[in-house]
Amino acid sequence: MPVAVVTGTSTGIGLATAVALARAGHTVHATMRNPQRAPQLAESAAAEKLPIKILPMDVDDDASVSKGFGQILADAGRIDVLVNNAGVQGSGPIEEIPLAEFRRVMETNYFGVLRCIQAVLPSMRKHGDGHIVNVSTVGGRIAGLSQGPYCASKFALEALSEILAGEVKTFGIRVAIIEPGVTITPIFEKRRVIPKNSLYKQERRMNAMFDALQKLQIPPSVVADKIVEIVRTKTSKLRHPTGADSEPVLQYRASKSDEEWINLHAMESDAEFADIVKRDMGLDLEL
Repeated sequence: MPVAVVTGTSTGIGLATAVALARAGHTVHATMRNPQRAPQLAESAAAEKLPIKILPMDVDDDASVSKGFGQILADAGRIDVLVNNAGVQGSGPIEEIPLAEFRRVMETNYFGVLRCIQAVLPSMRKHGDGHIVNVSTVGGRIAGLSQGPYCASKFALEALSEILAGEVKTFGIRVAIIEPGVTITPIFEKRRVIPKNSLYKQERRMNAMFDALQKLQIPPSVVADKIVEIVRTKTSKLRHPTGADSEPVLQYRASKSDEEWINLHAMESDAEFADIVKRDMGLDLEL
């Protein structure tokens, strides 16, 4: 059976991906920071008798990643698929967010992925085969309202992935970027409380757009099924927008010049902003 490693599997996309890959015939090594606090995956694996092995790994920590991948390789002998899913949210006006918050988000969403990639590449290169799937977002190509920490980390991830794809192709290793739209996961429950004295209105507008898009009820299984398809077909296609809202949002941004996009962000009137979003994207915002 091919061997897959999935990070960030305690909830959401990571959990759904671990289950979907196991159902598709992979032996899955599912990692998360604290397995004792997230029993759902273990319960699902036991109920279906799926080949899922759960182990602790903190992608923010060099020693934890080295130990985790060393243990997997000692156990399985090889890794055929790596799904870098572990990620954190971070939002707020750039002026008002501490540098520590930017570092926290970048540590997981960018450096955490990089640690795992560097840990798995020697084995994949040795075997002349492998697939690295990096879970990004449409926010990795579109700068969202007051999503500075998050979008910056995902823009960086997209650049890293594109460069990596060119470097490892000659070794038989494929790279894919998943770009989900708004997917129903616990990450949206972790949005910060906007301070009443904030000088900026963009974060409140972005939250209203998230709330409107969540009504589409796109489940994590949609992303998981796309990942299984990518791995099964061994496609070399780099970017994969996923979910009913991803392509329309990307196309909407492509239809705007940079200046038009910035002016939309900077619009003074909430009512006018909501009218434009309703006209152009069909979303009813509660502002």
